[in-house]
Amino acid sequence: MQNFKIESKFSPSEDQEKAIEGIVAGFQSGNKYQTLLGVTGSGKTFTMANIIKRLGIPALVMTHNKSLAAQLYSEFKGFFPQNHVEYFISYYDYYQPEAYIPRQDLFIEKDSDVNQELERLRLSATASLLSFDDVITVASVSANYGLGDPAEYKGMVLFFEIGSKFSTKFLLRKLVDMGYKRNDDFFDRGNFRVNGDVIDIYPAYFNDEAFRVEFFGDEIEAMYHLDVLENKKTQSVKKFILYPTSQFIVGEQRLKSTIKGIEEELEQRLKFFEDAGKLVEAQRLKGRVEFDLEMLGATGMCKGIENYARYLTGQKPGETPYSLFDYYESKGKDYLVIVDESHVSLPQFRGMFAGDRSRKETLVEYGFRLPSALDNRPLMFDEFINKKAKFLFVSATPNDYELDLSRGAVYEQILRPTGLLDPQIILKDSDNQVEILHDMAKEVI
Repeated sequence: MQNFKIESKFSPSEDQEKAIEGIVAGFQSGNKYQTLLGVTGSGKTFTMANIIKRLGIPALVMTHNKSLAAQLYSEFKGFFPQNHVEYFISYYDYYQPEAYIPRQDLFIEKDSDVNQELERLRLSATASLLSFDDVITVASVSANYGLGDPAEYKGMVLFFEIGSKFSTKFLLRKLVDMGYKRNDDFFDRGNFRVNGDVIDIYPAYFNDEAFRVEFFGDEIEAMYHLDVLENKKTQSVKKFILYPTSQFIVGEQRLKSTIKGIEEELEQRLKFFEDAGKLVEAQRLKGRVEFDLEMLGATGMCKGIENYARYLTGQKPGETPYSLFDYYESKGKDYLVIVDESHVSLPQFRGMFAGDRSRKETLVEYGFRLPSALDNRPLMFDEFINKKAKFLFVSATPNDYELDLSRGAVYEQILRPTGLLDPQIILKDSDNQVEILHDMAKEVI
C-alpha cells in the first residue's frame, strides 16, 4: 500500500465514516463496482479522498466536464499536497475536427488552439504514472481517448546519474529523437541548449524549472534543477529521468515499421479506389498520405499523426487503443477509478464512440483518410467499464445502470457534516402569491 496522506483540519463525520468503511471493506473483499449515493453538500469529495487514502492504491477520478474536473483537481491538491495529484483533460482551448460533408462537397480542415499549460499537465500525468505509485489523476472524458503505447513511451526515456558516461553527440541526437528542439536563444519547454560542457534541458512537463547537466569530458559531473527565470540552481540531484515531449514519440525502429505499414495500406487503398473507378478519391488520398509520409521520414512527426496511431503503437486492426488506463495498468497493480456525477458521466462516455466513428467513416469513404484512421478512437463503453480497475460511482442521483452493476453495494451519505438540512418546502396557492411573499419576507427582515 502506498502512503497517501490527507492534510485537513477536519475528520470524517459519522455519516461519512460509515460510507468510507463500507466502501473500503467492499473493495477489499473483492467487489469491483460500488456506488456512493450522497446528497449535494454531504462532502462526497472528502469521502472519496479518504477512500483513496485507506485503500492506498493509485486513483483516476473522472468526470464529464472540464469545469468540474478543475474544481476536483483543486480540492484533491489541497487534500494531498505531499502526493502526486495530476490533471488530465483535453489540451485544446478550441478544437474543430476535420470532417467532410458529401452533399455540399465541403471539406472542413482540422483547426485547433492548443493550451500549452494543459499539454504540460497531461505530460506530467503520464510521467508521474510511470515514475511513482502515489498518483491521483483528475481527468475528463479525455482519459478515454487514444494515447501512445506506455511501453514505447517508457522505452524512450533517458536516465541520468552522476558518474555515468554519455557521448555528447549521442545525447543531443537522443534528445532530438525524444522530441526536444535545440534553441540557444529562446529557452522554453521542450527545448535544450548547449554551452560547452553544460547542457540545459527544459522538460516538456515541468512548470518553471529546467534541468542542467555538467560534463567533464563524457562523464556527468553534476546535475541540478535550474530556476528558468533567474537562471539559478535550486536543487542538486544524483539521478534524473527525462521523458519525451509527447506520448506518441516512438523509437527509430517503430517509426520505420510505421512508415512501411502506411505505405502498404496506401497501395491497397489506391487499388481499391481505382478498381471502383473512384479516381478523384484515389488522387486525393495519394497526395495527403504521401505528404504525411515525407514529414514522418524527415521529422518523425506530421499533422494529424494521431490518425496513424495503430501503426505507431503496433496494434492490430480493431484492437482496443491505448489510453490513460494503460499507464495505470502498466504497473501491474490494483487501481481505483472514481466516476463523479456518474448519472451524467457514464451516458457521455457511452456516446463518445458512435459520433467519432460516423465522422471518420465519411473521411475514409471519400479518400481523406486511410481505413486505419478508424482505430484512432475513444474507448467503446464496454472497453471502459470492463477495465481491470475497481470502480466507484459517485452521484446524488445514480442511474439504474450503476446501481445494478453495484449489486447492492450502495452506500448512502445523506447527512451534511455542517448539520444543515434541506429547507422545509411549503406549498402555497398561486392566488395572491405576491402579497404572501411580501408578508413572509417581512417576517425575517
